[in-house]
Amino acid sequence: MGAPLDRARGAVIMVHGRNAEPRNILELVPLLGHPGFAFLAPAAAGRTWYPLSFLALREQNEPGISSGISVLHGLVRELAVAGIPQERVVLLGFSQGACLSSQYAAEHAGRYGGLILFSGGLIGAPGATWNFPGSFSGTPVFLGCSDVDSHVPAARVRESAAVFERMGAQVDMRIYAGMGHLVNEEEIAAARGILGGVERDRTG
Repeated sequence: MGAPLDRARGAVIMVHGRNAEPRNILELVPLLGHPGFAFLAPAAAGRTWYPLSFLALREQNEPGISSGISVLHGLVRELAVAGIPQERVVLLGFSQGACLSSQYAAEHAGRYGGLILFSGGLIGAPGATWNFPGSFSGTPVFLGCSDVDSHVPAARVRESAAVFERMGAQVDMRIYAGMGHLVNEEEIAAARGILGGVERDRTG
């Protein structure tokens, strides 16, 4: 969806949530604007990337998590071969897709065009700690979530933001009072801003 890879100004890998499909996350494309980007949305087997909550022990969600991470890594490599380097690749996910995207990015730290996490955070049981090697080298990271989300505790969003900051990302975290498990207009605007930054870096 969007521009052909050989003419795209950047690419957005869009990762859907649990019990959803690529078409669901692709509904955000018109809201994001930036038609000069290529938008890719992989599909999870059985409409879920891993079976349990992202707060379960990782081994209980395997091989799903590792399989999903492998899918994202393959797409990033395919884009590089097509002439779109990691610096112009934005990872965007919602809910389970945001958790998978955050985990992938942390395990493969580097300079990305951006990381956009709608209602998600790093994967791990309560009390987990994360000590990943590598640096995000100033990658813009947006995390948005409700303070009463029944699937994603705000505390995990804050923990994830702290990890990304420690790894050298430019973090914008916003916790919304009383919001449902959804994406609001302010979050979409923040995502548009990250895509705009990728476009400016390419043309500036």
